[in-house]
Amino acid sequence: MNKITQNILKLKESINKKTQLVAVSKTRNSDEIMNAYKANHKHFGENRVNELVTKSNLLPKDIHWHMIGHLQRKKVKQIVPFVYLIHSVDSIKLLDEINKRALEHNKVVNCLLQVHIAQEKNKHGFKFNEIEEVLETSKKSHKNVCIKGLMGMATFTKNSKQISSEFKKLHKLYVKLNYLETLSMGMSNDYKIAIRNGSNMIRIGSALFKI
Repeated sequence: MNKITQNILKLKESINKKTQLVAVSKTRNSDEIMNAYKANHKHFGENRVNELVTKSNLLPKDIHWHMIGHLQRKKVKQIVPFVYLIHSVDSIKLLDEINKRALEHNKVVNCLLQVHIAQEKNKHGFKFNEIEEVLETSKKSHKNVCIKGLMGMATFTKNSKQISSEFKKLHKLYVKLNYLETLSMGMSNDYKIAIRNGSNMIRIGSALFKI
């Protein structure tokens, strides 16, 4: 058994079975991804549209591709035909474009609303007080979009209390909304904190692909 396969199996054993693991495969080659796939893992996340499109054409068609990076409206049309879940929806205009392209393909695209929970201003996302209005607007206007839940990225810091506080605040909103399925929080450096604070989807790259 190769090291990547071992890493996948070990991590899955260590987390709650209700927590969905998304393997962040950005910069990883096809062989590395296939080693993860051999562990019966089918959820992979990419940051860049071009890389996502290329890999989706090369690799098995039953892979579930997640778009986890910032998404420009002009590139939506490239991924709508095959994307499984878009994590990084951060504006109504982006939702408009996703809905438009999804309608062209006669499909419904699953999305998460990205909420700005970090202290860094350069991170994208809606404000907390915008989410309920966005959900109502989308429900009325975007028949080809299904908002499955929320996504948040904590401040890049070693202060675990701060990270926990940010995740806890997003979880509180998620619970308040009550009807959403997915809360995507946590990466390689903070996924354990995220799970303790209610995350049911984590995005892990370096911890899985290290050899």
